[in-house]
Amino acid sequence: MNEEDSSALDGIRRGAQRMQHRRRHPGDSPLSGLGAFGVVGWSIALPTVGGALLGLWLDRVVPQRFSWTLALMLGGIALGALVAWDWIARENRKSAADRPPSSAQEPPRD
Repeated sequence: MNEEDSSALDGIRRGAQRMQHRRRHPGDSPLSGLGAFGVVGWSIALPTVGGALLGLWLDRVVPQRFSWTLALMLGGIALGALVAWDWIARENRKSAADRPPSSAQEPPRD
């Protein structure tokens, strides 16, 4: 068997491995993207609204020269952004682990 036949067989083998992987791990549905928007939105909205409500209560109970409401809203936005960032990074790591075998060794096609 010559080198050309060997590279063709390797290409077929890699293609078969990718097909098997796709059958075992079907991709996400199109609606999963909408779910991701929802998770990111709620992870930012809940701490922000919670901070605003806590700030309104603190403004009445413990008045200061600064606004508790504004400070805790900004803190809620920062906390929510960190939670959303972590969730997105976790999902990216999970999807990277579910990818088919690497085709980096595949020779360039003419």
